[in-house]
Amino acid sequence: MGESYISCKDANGSINISEDVVSAMVRAAITEIDGVAGISTTAGAELAEHIGFKTVPKGVKIQIVDETVKVDAIILVRYGCNIVSVAREVQDTVAEIVQANTGIDKAEVNIHVTGIEFDR
Repeated sequence: MGESYISCKDANGSINISEDVVSAMVRAAITEIDGVAGISTTAGAELAEHIGFKTVPKGVKIQIVDETVKVDAIILVRYGCNIVSVAREVQDTVAEIVQANTGIDKAEVNIHVTGIEFDR
């Protein structure tokens, strides 16, 4: 298995969790947070999907660096919400979800707010 898996090894063998699975859990958790208008796509993601790439990250990037799960999430915040408060809630929720579901105690969560969304 390659770099795209989180591996947990013990005496019984190993458990490998796809980074895509963790990314899907993180995206689901983020969309449930009050004040988050959405998850932004990374630059070029729409073009890559258009030309046929199916596994383009949608605003969430997961990496394993020195036994730490590193999460970068790109979000949009609803107009009128406190941007810092929303981003902190996203950080806390994502760290909790990653730690609870992977068994890895260290999670670094970086939130990038790239815009706001106005009510229609």
